[in-house]
Amino acid sequence: MNAMHLLVGLAGIAMPALAQTPAAQPLLHLSTSFDLVVHASYARTAPLFGPEAERAWAGSHWNPQFIHPQPAADVEGAVFTIQQGPLNAVWVNTIFDLEARHFQYVYFLPDLMVTVIDVRFQPTTDDATGVHVVYTRTAITPAGNQHVAAMNEGDKSAGIEWQQTIDQYLAGNKPVHKP
Repeated sequence: MNAMHLLVGLAGIAMPALAQTPAAQPLLHLSTSFDLVVHASYARTAPLFGPEAERAWAGSHWNPQFIHPQPAADVEGAVFTIQQGPLNAVWVNTIFDLEARHFQYVYFLPDLMVTVIDVRFQPTTDDATGVHVVYTRTAITPAGNQHVAAMNEGDKSAGIEWQQTIDQYLAGNKPVHKP
């Protein structure tokens, strides 16, 4: 419930931008999904998709700065920031339900866009777990349209990149990341 209150509060930050949006310019709302198979049990796979544990395979660009909780932990209601170039994205872990095999994140780029990332797990064998990821991006200002379109294009190849990087990590090799 605390995550929901936080999400409502953060949505309030976006509302002034929405109120200033000219009716003549439509704002983009795009979704992309992908699937991958993590060659590990669900018990080993799920933690890899928490913001703190993701550091192990995601590379130096993934450096969450936790606001809550302190010390950093992968829990529902976690709030953290990620530097995206010159922008600082505010993230909220809205669902972190290990039993239901469902994680969800919402992040805001102020005056540009809101992104929802939905992650669902399906164990396929004792040593393999299917992962379904959906990115939904919504521009909150006309300037956000360009960011939504560009990031949506990048999302289309994210599954392949995640698959390769996680496979390397699980094989004991340090992932190689593009800057």
